[in-house]
Amino acid sequence: MFINPSMKDLLLAARFLKGKVRHTPTEKSLPLSEIAGGEVYLKWENQQLTGSFKVRGALNKMFSLTEEEKKRGVVTASSGNHAQGIAIAASMLKVKATICVPGVCPETKKKAIKRYGGPWVDLVVAGHFYDDAEAKAHSLEREEKMTYISSFEDPYIICGAGTAGLEMMMDEPEIDTIIVPAGGGGLISGIALAAKTLRPDVEIWGVQSVSSQPYVASWPTGRVVEVEYKDSLADGLTGWIPQSLLDLARRRVKGFVAVTEEEIAKAIVWLFREHHQVVEGAGAVGVAALLSGKISGWGRKTGIIISGGNIDHLTLEEILRKY
Repeated sequence: MFINPSMKDLLLAARFLKGKVRHTPTEKSLPLSEIAGGEVYLKWENQQLTGSFKVRGALNKMFSLTEEEKKRGVVTASSGNHAQGIAIAASMLKVKATICVPGVCPETKKKAIKRYGGPWVDLVVAGHFYDDAEAKAHSLEREEKMTYISSFEDPYIICGAGTAGLEMMMDEPEIDTIIVPAGGGGLISGIALAAKTLRPDVEIWGVQSVSSQPYVASWPTGRVVEVEYKDSLADGLTGWIPQSLLDLARRRVKGFVAVTEEEIAKAIVWLFREHHQVVEGAGAVGVAALLSGKISGWGRKTGIIISGGNIDHLTLEEILRKY
């Protein structure tokens, strides 16, 4: 599959989403700036509707569907955040949606999906990791003739996610490095499109967990390689990546790094204590990369996308006690 959305597509997404999603704050972090040795700005997408950037792409995609596509009903796979956006859109459009989530999907995300979607959503728990849920979704697509909606490999999803990067660059146009959580790759592809169009010399870095690092493993050769998955605090980043988005990333992204589970936990705790913000593991990986020194902010103006805040309270309590 060849995917190459344009800045015009992203601007159309921004126009559509205006007034439907929040323009979240891009806030300078004084304590992180002191640690990094340069100005650091945090884009608080954990304050977005549904607690995640994912609602941007989900709304943009769902409202692009034809009447025939909506009539067939939609099916999607999600680690939990994309699903909440689809649930909201399904309720707004009165379209039946079957949402497949993996066993590692936190309870807080499952409850939110049901709450946002109401009678328009059927929630299916399939397997353990994201790839299991996606396999189930594709099975339902074939068997029930439903309209499949990818959580990342789709121009509407990418451009919707990219509006967060557009906002960051409009708020702080002199940022020269952006650090982005990387799961399937929709967010970093959209952020890179917006940022590199507005400032071609900006560096884009992606961050994964060592528990699921297909971009890190595939980057040297440019061909997707299989990696082993393990349970992760960054559950939203776990899963396969498509060759199409690896190809797209290689056009604009500087590189990828992986952080450990302990580094992610410490970043969650740091954000809670220093900024009083509740951030999920996937949302904290960029801060983890900076705190651990895996990406340097020395003498630079760095932006970090805090992609979401949907963490189970028991998980948060446990790591707060530990670190």
